[in-house]
Amino acid sequence: MTLRQLGDSDLHITRVGIGTWAIGGGKWEFGWGPQDDKDSIAAIHAGLVEGVNWIDTAAAYGLGHSETIVGRAIKDLHAPPYVFTKCSLVWNQDGVITHNLQAASIRREAEASLKRLGVERIDLYQIHWPAWKGQPEDTSPGSIEEAMLALTALQSEGKIRHIGVSNFNARQMARARTLGPVASLQPPYSLLARDVETSTLPFALQNRIGVIVYSPMYSGLLTGAMTRSRIANFPDDDWRRSNPNFNEPLLTDNLGLVEVLRRIGKRHNVAPGQVAIAWTLINPAVTGAIIGVRTAQQAREIAMAAEVRLSVDEMAEIGRWRAEKAA
Repeated sequence: MTLRQLGDSDLHITRVGIGTWAIGGGKWEFGWGPQDDKDSIAAIHAGLVEGVNWIDTAAAYGLGHSETIVGRAIKDLHAPPYVFTKCSLVWNQDGVITHNLQAASIRREAEASLKRLGVERIDLYQIHWPAWKGQPEDTSPGSIEEAMLALTALQSEGKIRHIGVSNFNARQMARARTLGPVASLQPPYSLLARDVETSTLPFALQNRIGVIVYSPMYSGLLTGAMTRSRIANFPDDDWRRSNPNFNEPLLTDNLGLVEVLRRIGKRHNVAPGQVAIAWTLINPAVTGAIIGVRTAQQAREIAMAAEVRLSVDEMAEIGRWRAEKAA
């Protein structure tokens, strides 16, 4: 598979990576419903067999469960992939998630992640959020600056290889960069989430910050496998039940977009989801895309998206549909 350098780092990654949010399972605030751990491990192994060379996870996914499963999947592999994870979201014994950028908290998180993952060094350690749940910036314990100092200390100790940020805007990235090198940004980006195009992605491109986007298929909505019936039957602990894009009046338009992607996908012998992923990879700021997987079949399919090349006419076809809906 094609490799791209992640910012100024020494990491050269495939255009798609294995995402493990859903692998965290259900029974937590942002869960995706029940998930079989054996299926999760099989999905990770299938993606690696296809040539994907990085996995993105987070301590918060499943309240530590996702990292544990990733650790089990990569244990004893002859050629382990890069492992990326995140800090700043912590939880109490009742599973209530809060946000903490204090140095001592980040150090505790890093040590716990290293243990769950079973690795001696994390390849990319990312601040998960600069703030939490719409709270004003710098109201959480700690600050971006304190977090960056903690991460640079961990880097100097050899516990993390590179520092990244997630869900940061341009101004927040600029703050972080005053304390140390920022190798990457992880923003949400898809045909249904384009806010980062205005200033965030241009800032990253100008400053040689690698970008690995998440939810390029908008949490499954653009895969082509999502139906009204399936959405109506989401488990109670699936966070997507309350997402406006999975409900009317937006759902009808979004399913219409899927049909446009399906039409284009047939020309490339791929599903709509692969087209949605390929669309994000065209942006010159984007290094790679994180693709969530729950089964081995899904993992095998995502590898195909890295090699899909949309034509100028196909990009225009998608653009025309969006313009018509916006009119």
